[in-house]
Amino acid sequence: MSTSTPNQSSFTSFFKDFNRDFPASIVVFFVALPLCLGIALASGAPLFSGVIAGIIGGIVVGIASGSQLGVSGPAAGLAVIVLTAIGTLGSFEAFLLSVVVAGILQFLLGFFKAGFIAYFVPSSVIKGMLTGIGLLIILKQIPHALGYDFDYQGDESFFQADGGNTFSSLMDAWNLLTPGALFIAAISMAVLILWDAVLTKKHKVFQILQGPIVVVLLGILFNYLFQAGILNYTLADNQIVDLPVANGITDFVGQFTFPDFSQITNLDIYKVGFVMAIVASLETLLCVEATDKLDPLKRVTPTNQELKAQGLGNFVSGLIGGLPVTQVIVRSSANITFGAQSKLSAVLHGIWLLLSAITIAKYLNMIPLASLATILIMVGYKLAKPSLFASMYKLGWEQFAPFIATIVAILLTDLLTGIGLGMIVGIGFTLHHSYRNSHYMKRTETDVDGRKVYHIELAQEVSFFNKASIISALESIPKNAKVIIDCSNSKSISYDVVEFIRDYPLHAKLKNIEVETVAFIVPKA
Repeated sequence: MSTSTPNQSSFTSFFKDFNRDFPASIVVFFVALPLCLGIALASGAPLFSGVIAGIIGGIVVGIASGSQLGVSGPAAGLAVIVLTAIGTLGSFEAFLLSVVVAGILQFLLGFFKAGFIAYFVPSSVIKGMLTGIGLLIILKQIPHALGYDFDYQGDESFFQADGGNTFSSLMDAWNLLTPGALFIAAISMAVLILWDAVLTKKHKVFQILQGPIVVVLLGILFNYLFQAGILNYTLADNQIVDLPVANGITDFVGQFTFPDFSQITNLDIYKVGFVMAIVASLETLLCVEATDKLDPLKRVTPTNQELKAQGLGNFVSGLIGGLPVTQVIVRSSANITFGAQSKLSAVLHGIWLLLSAITIAKYLNMIPLASLATILIMVGYKLAKPSLFASMYKLGWEQFAPFIATIVAILLTDLLTGIGLGMIVGIGFTLHHSYRNSHYMKRTETDVDGRKVYHIELAQEVSFFNKASIISALESIPKNAKVIIDCSNSKSISYDVVEFIRDYPLHAKLKNIEVETVAFIVPKA
């Protein structure tokens, strides 16, 4: 007979996949660290604020979230909003108050069950988002792998802060590559491919000790050999991780910043908070849908709980000096790619960020960005495999067109714009499908009085969008014919269509068309 209590059982189940979650959390930690710093830099905020957001996104949101594989932290999609907001509000401390407000608003969105919005995004657009992000990761990380590090880690926009764009950076990277970075990237990629294709199938130890961890350790070793002059290569300061170094707990705590509550009556605080809450919630819900599709077990994240968890995370992050957080697809997909099974991985990655910022920042500052770039390139490839394009094409244009439109738009604009354009294409196909399937028309040869008879059966659901196709069908009926408009199968007919059917006999008289309706209820007005 078991003597374990429910709390003990819950605690045990939380750690039941520790052997898979632990190595995945370390990989996500190495991926998240430069992204946290890069996004803070792009946001015009203190670098440490990005680390705080990563810690909160991992620990606080990770524990409160219902997502098993999603990872939260600072998001590139909010960088421009943050940069503008700090300038508008006049100080970083005032901006932190807006982050607190955004957190409260997100929590309320979850409380009022606004999470259903995520379910209105078509599958083709979500798959396009994942593939677009995968290609974007590859395109953005190739320059870092070659040693061209003028764009910040984690940038997702086509146009960059340095005046260039995604494709111009690729050209510049080849023209200005650093041999040391290329050397590290080449060896790192070889290790990752060998690990993934051969070693993990040979022995379980290679599944526990993930390839990316080895790549990071090799990167530190090579950087040390460069600095010692043993290998005749060099790396510039902007080609390695740059984490703020704290000399002990006191110095670490001294890096925290607190909101300026004297700005509580400033309306701009609430305007910025509202914008951040809406954008962060949209990014989170889109990422939740995408992460659930990548989950090998196809678990479904409760979206309202996720909004509450994100709200709690932003509330705490704003209180102690962190950037706003969202669930983010790059870290989430890396988490899935390298074997995570539960939310423990996300929580652990936040703990590693916390411990590393306190204790080993100077050692982490020896990690070459080229090592991390190769890890992300591998993640990008697994998101954008060529086979996915073929499988989407086989599904037909109704699925393939929104898929491709989303990918192209993400590459040429940014994430939210890409999703929006993909949705527009998807809605266009839906309307076209609705237009074609509003009715079924058949023609009999003759009626008793010699008239040609056309029988139109309306669909079960006839909306405003079907009006054009029904009008077109009725207008195509020739003179001196008879038309039967059969509504017997229809459960719902839009008033616009009902109104047209009611008035159609008046117009039909001009063409000597006899009109008969079946199960049609004439509106009173």
